[in-house]
Amino acid sequence: MAASIIGLKAVGLSESAGSGVSGRKSAESGFSLLEVVVSMAVLTIGMVSLLGVFGLAMASTQTSQEDMIAKQLGNESYESIITARNTTQINWDDINNVGSPNCPISGNASCGIFLVGSQQIYAAGADGIYGTADDAASGLRQTLRDPGPDGIYGTADDVLIPLTGYQRTIVISPLYDAQNNLISSLRSVTVTVQYSTPQTKLPKSYVLNSYISQFP
Repeated sequence: MAASIIGLKAVGLSESAGSGVSGRKSAESGFSLLEVVVSMAVLTIGMVSLLGVFGLAMASTQTSQEDMIAKQLGNESYESIITARNTTQINWDDINNVGSPNCPISGNASCGIFLVGSQQIYAAGADGIYGTADDAASGLRQTLRDPGPDGIYGTADDVLIPLTGYQRTIVISPLYDAQNNLISSLRSVTVTVQYSTPQTKLPKSYVLNSYISQFP
């Protein structure tokens, strides 16, 4: 009987020792080939996505100058309209697209001085207002002056950038109230500048939407 008990204890020790060895072997086992392949695939997808974002950032940086020029062209067009109104250089009927029937001051059948449709970027003509008929008559293409390497305007290294790749459209529209009555003293002004860049196949657009009132 005693021998049987000792035998059972020995078997118990042997089984316990075997279980510990098996546990150590399981804990020390590495990654399988499938796990390594899946990890590499996930890492590759992440790196490709990161490279795509980096490429977009580089393209945006390279087109920033063209975007800045388009914004400046839109702003200066709107500012020239405001300045002409403030100095009474033009009247309220003039602040329309050519052929507009909205002429409350003169009562004429049509009025307006701003050309319809997309126009090349010319220097402002004799009236000093962009987007009117005398711009093209001046024969001068508008240019942008870059200060050059020294960063100072008016020095010998200034660079004149031609704006041949830009076009501008000025649309002046009447406004109506909730009852569809014409608001005679307020109009909508939309300036759209279209341009292309070496990095983009399709033309880009900068749109400025604002309002102008009859009174300063």
